Amino acid sequence: MSLLDRFLRYVRIDTQSAEGTGEVPSTAKQLDLCRLLVDECRLLGLSDVTLSPHGVVVATIPGNSSLPTPAIAWVAHVDTSPETSGAGVKPQVHRNYAGQDLVLPASPERVIRVTDNPRLRELLGKTIVTTDGTTLLGADDKAGVAAIMQAAEYLCAHPDVVHGPIKLVFTCDEEIGHGVDHLDIPALGVVCAYTLDGDGEGVIDNETFSADLAVVRVTGINIHPSIGYGKMVNAIRILAEFLTRLAAEFGSPENTRDREGFLHPYQIEGGVAEAQVRILLRDFETTNLERFAAGLHSLARDVETRHPRARIEVEVRTQYRNMRDGLAREPRAVPKAVTAMRACGLEPRLSIIRGGTDGSRLTELGLPTPNLSTGEHNPHSPLEWTCIEEIQRAADVLVELAREWGRERLPGAST
Repeated sequence: MSLLDRFLRYVRIDTQSAEGTGEVPSTAKQLDLCRLLVDECRLLGLSDVTLSPHGVVVATIPGNSSLPTPAIAWVAHVDTSPETSGAGVKPQVHRNYAGQDLVLPASPERVIRVTDNPRLRELLGKTIVTTDGTTLLGADDKAGVAAIMQAAEYLCAHPDVVHGPIKLVFTCDEEIGHGVDHLDIPALGVVCAYTLDGDGEGVIDNETFSADLAVVRVTGINIHPSIGYGKMVNAIRILAEFLTRLAAEFGSPENTRDREGFLHPYQIEGGVAEAQVRILLRDFETTNLERFAAGLHSLARDVETRHPRARIEVEVRTQYRNMRDGLAREPRAVPKAVTAMRACGLEPRLSIIRGGTDGSRLTELGLPTPNLSTGEHNPHSPLEWTCIEEIQRAADVLVELAREWGRERLPGAST
């Protein structure tokens, strides 16, 4: 199967995750792709192929080295973001890209402009894939899934590439912060892992945001508006006041960059009696999350003082932490990615990522896991696009990573 056909097959499957369902995985449709991946892994002849009740797919490319070699893992997630529909994706393939702006045919007011996407200038003659403008594409992270499967297929067909055992791991619910909640990390038996969940090519993310989620809930009093005087307490208006103050007092994604953190309200719901907002807390320094949380509590108390008949609750939940410190547990992980990229003709760039991956949680849980480029651009958006050649380069890097780790020996092994 060609890489393009593989990728198109994956993105046409709706795997959108959803918050608050109480189910694991959060949506049953994610299992459609998981089951397909199980079948593909078995067809390749991989061993120990399993699908857990929680939607975690694990398979093994057996090592072919004559000496004991460390095992590593490649990780990608199957779900797409709850923020934009992933149902009925109609991928548009732009072969031999000529450098033009890309008008999305089902929503012609949506245009992927070269001025907003300067990377396109470097991809003349390549194959670009977009949506029709009505959905996201799902390259986040089906580009990563495709790169892993492409590399696995190559290694199975080329036994001359000497490598140790490689675990393929596909997770659900990464987009809602639960991708590795049900992954048995000790059972993997690997020294490190690599998530394939990054943009462009040649980038190694070795530092991510630390992240928490806040849910702010306003409880008011509803009554028929005809007799509302002195009785009604409108939770919507109070929450609007809270959010106005929030925007004035804290940074947001729209006005921060580089190493600056932010608070990001991204989902709001409710009515007069009760309204709530979900807010992302993000910063590279974990201690700043505590400052953000304290600020939310302080703001809630202040607004509540102005509306004493209302009640405002702030609940803060831990999501993931910066992978920076945890990567030190396996000092070979990042340098080997650097060597693998150079072997593919890339000049690698170490980068911070203003977001997180399954690798953030895996590193926090004791498994060092840097994140690698996979050709993702404009994720979570109808303007999402990818380049097939960038995905192929990601697969090539994985093959070289396999080769690099195949040169290592387990402690105590004779050479």
